[in-house]
Amino acid sequence: MAQSKAKLLIRQAQLADVAALARLSNKVYGTAEAFTRAELRGQINNFPEGQFVAEYEGKIVGHCATMIVSAEMAFRPHSWEAISAGGYGRVPADDGEVLYGFEVCVDPDYRRLRIGQRLYKKRKELCQDFELQGIAFAGRMPGYARKKRKYPNPADYLDAVVQMREKDQVINFQMNEGYEPRGILPDYIPTDKESGGNAVLMYWPNPLAPRDTGKAVPGLKERLPSTVRVATVQWMMRGIKSIDEFEQQVEYWIDVASDYNADFVLFPELFTLELLSIEQTKLGPVEAIDKIADYTNRFCKFMERMAVSYNINIIGGSHPTRVEKGEIRNISYIFLRDGSTHTQEKLHRPLRSGAGGTSRAATARA
Repeated sequence: MAQSKAKLLIRQAQLADVAALARLSNKVYGTAEAFTRAELRGQINNFPEGQFVAEYEGKIVGHCATMIVSAEMAFRPHSWEAISAGGYGRVPADDGEVLYGFEVCVDPDYRRLRIGQRLYKKRKELCQDFELQGIAFAGRMPGYARKKRKYPNPADYLDAVVQMREKDQVINFQMNEGYEPRGILPDYIPTDKESGGNAVLMYWPNPLAPRDTGKAVPGLKERLPSTVRVATVQWMMRGIKSIDEFEQQVEYWIDVASDYNADFVLFPELFTLELLSIEQTKLGPVEAIDKIADYTNRFCKFMERMAVSYNINIIGGSHPTRVEKGEIRNISYIFLRDGSTHTQEKLHRPLRSGAGGTSRAATARA
């Protein structure tokens, strides 16, 4: 099976990343509000397992910082400065029950890759690996400043968003990720003018949490997910005039599967044969297979982009692909959400031999 390297990785932060993280923080927040290198080193030293970066083609484009605290600390009134220990983070508490997130940021030039969604998912995995009760954090409410006259009390604004009478991009995103609003934290970040200095205390209860975690935090374990959601596509072959139409069809189904939080979306074998309908003249079996193989590079680049952009693994059916000595083989492609591509040749004769002859498989399938 052939494979390519991942383009987008979510991995544990290292001390070697501090300089790049400081540049990212400065780009997102500006010099006055950015993390210092000392604060970033403190986060990693205090709880290395809880700090993550998103790396795209070798460049750090996202950052997530967490710590383990007691439920009492997580749910009592607090400010960002106080609970984060001034941005340095904390050593996991002996009676820690809750994973507390105090930072998520994404490079604005890379915000169409669903990096925030990936970081939120990584937090959930960490919470379950440590067998904690849940995840808490204080989220911004940037729509509040525009609605303050209508809702002098920020709690009323939050209720209006929850009841879908108002929209707030950040609150709605966090609720879609499974977090429950637990109330308002006044003066959480006084300089956050859009939120009026307020924040929404959000909580995600861990469905796999044991009833009693004890006082000791368990060690980090490698564990496969308990469930995997697969969406299958019933592809309808139809006449098209350009490859752009084909790609629009594909993206529609990927978008639908992603909205349903599918881990994989499965396309049928040889579904790219629809591209033959672009041709104005009827092609024989050999010419048809040759023509489809010409689309391989564009097909692969498009599907790689879709997998990363929609944060979903794509089993791209199979596609006739030109290999060594001019043979064309029916190859199955898997495009992972990290940007890597894996292939597996079908275990039968080539669709076309290097000498230009057509195999029985090619004749039958063309």
